[in-house]
Amino acid sequence: MHTLQTAVLSVLTASLFAGTAASFRASAEASDQKLQIAELKALSALQPIDAHTHFLVTDPAITSLLQRWNLHVLDILVDDDKDPVRGKLVVQRQKAFAFVHSAPGHVALCTTFDPFTFRNPDFVQPTIANLNADFAHGAVAVKVWKNVGMELKDSPGRAGCGMGPPDPKALDNSYYAEHPEWNMQNIPDAPRKATILSARDHLLALNPDLRVIGAHLGSMEANVDFVAERLDRYPDFAIDTAARVPHLTLQPSEKVRAFLIKYQDRVLYGTDIDVLKAEEAKSSVTEYENQLALDWRYFSTADHFDYDGRMVHGLHLPRTVLRKLYHDNAVRWISGILNPIKP
Repeated sequence: MHTLQTAVLSVLTASLFAGTAASFRASAEASDQKLQIAELKALSALQPIDAHTHFLVTDPAITSLLQRWNLHVLDILVDDDKDPVRGKLVVQRQKAFAFVHSAPGHVALCTTFDPFTFRNPDFVQPTIANLNADFAHGAVAVKVWKNVGMELKDSPGRAGCGMGPPDPKALDNSYYAEHPEWNMQNIPDAPRKATILSARDHLLALNPDLRVIGAHLGSMEANVDFVAERLDRYPDFAIDTAARVPHLTLQPSEKVRAFLIKYQDRVLYGTDIDVLKAEEAKSSVTEYENQLALDWRYFSTADHFDYDGRMVHGLHLPRTVLRKLYHDNAVRWISGILNPIKP
């Protein structure tokens, strides 16, 4: 009898603890959700602009998100022959313009060109004509993607660029696991990353009046000192933060904060979110809101919190700097980004 009572008591105790644990989890989740909503409301007051996204889907869930948080996005096209999901550039254009028109005032298009025809004798004129047509329909920028050089070669068969072998401990190593085709370690004679950046810098020097935004912290995410050196050297060069905020969190917070304050006119906020399939739309909204709230907390608060599995210190940037990062710099560097639709 005593054994039976003990067993019953054990079951009741376990049930009690399980119920208490579940209650704590539910309470924590509710608290996290309230915090996220508060973060997004604070962000929305700035009329934020995400200057680096990839949307090929038109969906009411995405449109509602943009409206809910007063969010504006730059939708960037890339011509990737290695990704069957994106499809042909002409189809991407149609999908992208449909997305632009689904959310008037919230979406602008960054178009691109077909780089795979660059050996054709008549490459230049049709390319310019296509770009001008896109600009006439509201495009506000042109994307030059990494396949120009990393995949394409000049007439002697030399690759124009490559990024070198990935660091197995690097944050972006998971990207190479998913996209081994871009692992330059597998490509014979691929130039090193330093060679690529030098070639990019050479183009900036040759075109001092060309306004250029270097995606992903200008591919110099390991150390903001490298970025600062280029920003000092090239006054018409800016950067975005797309998919590189985690890299900032690995560097001393005081150093990153000082960098963002000093170069407050040269950094645009971006996420690099991809929504390429209709079935991804609703789940992507949750993912996107989580990322927006997480990044905002990092840039705007002094909190000590978990960012993707690492404890980080928020930068607590001044309000004026946050306004530039999330809004003013995109307006300044990308003309027409808030009013892109043409009649």
